[in-house]
Amino acid sequence: MGENNGLRQRKTSGKSDVVTISEEGKKLDQKLDQHGSYEFGGPLGVLAIMTGFPVLMYYLWICLWFYDGKLVHPTSIDDIQPFLGRMWAHIREDASPNMYAWKVYSGNIFFQLFLAWIMPGFMQEGLPVPSLGYKTLMYNCNALTSLYATMGTAALLHYTGTFRLTEIIDNYGHLMSVAMIWGFGVSFGMYLVAVATGTQMRMSGNFIYDVFMGASLNPRIGPVDLKMWAEVRIPWVIVFFLAVSGACKQYDTLGYVTPNMAFMCLATWFYINACAKGEECIPQTWDMYHEKWGFMVIFWNFAGVPFSYVYSVVYMASHDPSKYKFSTPTYIALYATLCTAYFIWDTAMAQKSHFKMQTQGIYTFRKTFPQLPGNTVEKPTYIQTAHGNRLLTSGWWGWSRKPNYVADWVMSFTWGLVIGTATPIPYFYSVFFITVLVHRCGRDFERCAIKYGKDWERYCEVVPYKFIPYIY
Repeated sequence: MGENNGLRQRKTSGKSDVVTISEEGKKLDQKLDQHGSYEFGGPLGVLAIMTGFPVLMYYLWICLWFYDGKLVHPTSIDDIQPFLGRMWAHIREDASPNMYAWKVYSGNIFFQLFLAWIMPGFMQEGLPVPSLGYKTLMYNCNALTSLYATMGTAALLHYTGTFRLTEIIDNYGHLMSVAMIWGFGVSFGMYLVAVATGTQMRMSGNFIYDVFMGASLNPRIGPVDLKMWAEVRIPWVIVFFLAVSGACKQYDTLGYVTPNMAFMCLATWFYINACAKGEECIPQTWDMYHEKWGFMVIFWNFAGVPFSYVYSVVYMASHDPSKYKFSTPTYIALYATLCTAYFIWDTAMAQKSHFKMQTQGIYTFRKTFPQLPGNTVEKPTYIQTAHGNRLLTSGWWGWSRKPNYVADWVMSFTWGLVIGTATPIPYFYSVFFITVLVHRCGRDFERCAIKYGKDWERYCEVVPYKFIPYIY
């Protein structure tokens, strides 16, 4: 395992539109690559997150599966201990990390790693990394071929009876527990590996905080960038197959799949396919470029995303369709909202990534299905900063500073709307997600203000709205 496999020194193309980081910019980057202040409430705050989220995930699953989606609680002070006993009994009996769950979940982990290692892909150069002397890393973007290989394998196992896809949703609790163990294990393991190999960076000196934020930036095993692999291949593959599992269960028990469950299959397919077909855009994102690989990212990819984003599927798989049946116009509105939000999200992400590629001298972009119109801004306008980087001010990015966040959140909200008012629990995704997005936006804007100074102020004047044009 290493940090710098695939490392290369970029050669300038000689074109005037290729970005070169100024000496002033390099000094600012060096400053930003040092630990400055604690985030997330410091060591106590991250400890609360690390202990609180697993508890919350168990609680919400129990309420959905055993209590008709109601948020249960102790009925009196005397009922607190019996209540906790009932909760523990559900976990012990229906969410134990049994051998079956270990084989299924771990089998998927190793299968996805195997595919990432061997499948053909599109070689994409990442952004220059300040901590690596502005060298770049090469990424083998083979998530799309890996996804189709996974789907083909799953279909074969299902139709031969070797592994029925309905078993995924039926063993939700057991699989969730194994996912949590993997999340904790990889988080602490990666911290120890980084320290042992001397590849840690931006450290605070507090053990639990550094485990949470991460120690290494670009950990790799052979040709596989672990951070990008885990961001695409683990959470969204599981999310998609949980939806497919719910649809298979409905078909087995009802003889048909409801429009609501079909909606979730489409919605999760939109996401996993977008991540796979646009994987070459991921190396240009904040996650790859700046965010370290710690518990905050690892646990959420291994356990948080797959087992807390599709509560609507869990509810529909265990309840009669009459509880979440809508009128035809409502279904049309729901599907139309999803497709519109997806279009904006997909094209906004592509516009920003293609713009960043152009600043590196990359002008030929990968063509995968579907390529949506408007995914590249022709003759983009931008603000040239003293740092050297450029801030895009056209396309969707001329309307707001985070158009992708708005569209992404709207999609998350439809994942709750799909069951209406049957239970509030599936809305957890959108409530949690908007909290994350607002916090992350604040972190990003604060960092940009330091990095770009007056150029950032000028950018904010040109693009005054953070999220929604003319509103906020």
